[in-house]
Amino acid sequence: MKNYKVSAQFTKFVFLFTMVLTSHAIGAFAQTDPGSDPDVPIDGGLSVLLAAGVGYGIKELRKKKAEKNIK
Repeated sequence: MKNYKVSAQFTKFVFLFTMVLTSHAIGAFAQTDPGSDPDVPIDGGLSVLLAAGVGYGIKELRKKKAEKNIK
């Protein structure tokens, strides 16, 4: 009976994974021509990701420093 549950979970996973991949492929083909201005601004998301990376790095450095002081 346990093998059936694992098999059912695996089947559900494969089905959902296939649906996600298919939806991304369909979305890529559904996009239209951007027109006369194909330039893409990079600053919006890139600056947020950079700030998050710096914040995470500082957090990890403080964590390592605190662990070093405890030992």
